[in-house]
Amino acid sequence: MTTFTRRGCVMTGLAAVAALTLASPAPGSTTDTANTAKAAARRAVPVRMTLPAPTGPYQVGVTSLHLVDRARRDPWVAARPYRELMVSVRYPARAAGGYARAPQMLPGEAAAFEDWSNFSADIPKGLADWGATLAHAHLDAPVARHSGRGFPVLIYSPGAADPRSLGSTLADELASRGYAVVSVDHTYEAPGVQFPDGRVARTRMPEEAGKAKTPAQVTELLKKLTAVRVADTRFVLDELGRSALPRSLRGALDLRAVGMFGQSGGGFTAAQAMHDDRRIKAAVNMDGVMGYTQRDDDPAHPSTVGTDGLDRPLLLMGKEGDDHHTVASWKAVWEHSSGWHRDLTLTGAAHASFTDAQSLVPQLAGQDGEGGLSRKTVEKLVGTVAPDRSVAVQRACVTAFFDRWLRGRDGKLLDGPSARYPEIRFVR
Repeated sequence: MTTFTRRGCVMTGLAAVAALTLASPAPGSTTDTANTAKAAARRAVPVRMTLPAPTGPYQVGVTSLHLVDRARRDPWVAARPYRELMVSVRYPARAAGGYARAPQMLPGEAAAFEDWSNFSADIPKGLADWGATLAHAHLDAPVARHSGRGFPVLIYSPGAADPRSLGSTLADELASRGYAVVSVDHTYEAPGVQFPDGRVARTRMPEEAGKAKTPAQVTELLKKLTAVRVADTRFVLDELGRSALPRSLRGALDLRAVGMFGQSGGGFTAAQAMHDDRRIKAAVNMDGVMGYTQRDDDPAHPSTVGTDGLDRPLLLMGKEGDDHHTVASWKAVWEHSSGWHRDLTLTGAAHASFTDAQSLVPQLAGQDGEGGLSRKTVEKLVGTVAPDRSVAVQRACVTAFFDRWLRGRDGKLLDGPSARYPEIRFVR
């Protein structure tokens, strides 16, 4: 999620993982301790943050699934003979009264996120109450009525080393507009994944990044990350078709109409998974590099989605400065794809603008003499675009894309510039 600079070139997406040990202080380090002390001095009480409410016609329900892939050893922890995943399924609900709103992060996940995350270098410990934020989805609310086909399905993959919960705003919005949204945590990559029995699987990424000491080892790590993520995605799709859903949701998901979206490494995952799996009909990549490189402008070590391109629809949404003219892997996909594709720049955006950080981080800024993030740090993380406008643009474009390609409803928003959304620039 965070961007890193090396030799004057900004790195985003999976390339950022290779620099994690440089960017984030390890728990207990001198820098980490100093940040904690500063946070304690600035604020006696951590900041409680809120997320914007969805705008669609449906209320939103959510349930969690614990999925176990017994055919695959865990790729990050050799001692585990199977792969475990946690996913959240959001869906249109017919009523939400009396059903509690879901926490954005469970307690164990919030504690792990506070201990280490992509934010650690910029947000001091103790400043944010990560466990207090609520999503706008209601736990196990009854599903809304649907046609015989059910609701189109969207898979969400988060950024490299991010939790699935950082995509809650867009997931809630899409569910409120009639989609079933399945958000995937990539275990041992996310800061912490909490299972129903209370276990929390902590990230292994600092250790993995620390072992990648040569360029060749970094490339292999990036390839492994992507392969694991794509395998996770395909397993989740398999399980959705094998009655892994609770009885109340069976028949409510249309697995003939599947799309995928993600930010950073999750955007790469969406494109690569669509390349590898014909079940995925359309994909959105939000500012994710699609090659195994430490530099966005480096064409070395391309992925197969880059060398082959795509024959199905792909929407690219980039921060200021990221497009198919500047990001080598985007150029490769652009030039080799025969399917519909668009490249949009969200002006004023930063890499993390395509996550819940767009709404959360500005709430951590210092106000009325209280300690908090500086304006410079806020802009580093989420850019200069107004948060409400950034959220509105992303909601509109992503919804329009999937409405067009999964529902056959073309509102023409993606055909050219719109006076309603002047923040979007179409890259030719």
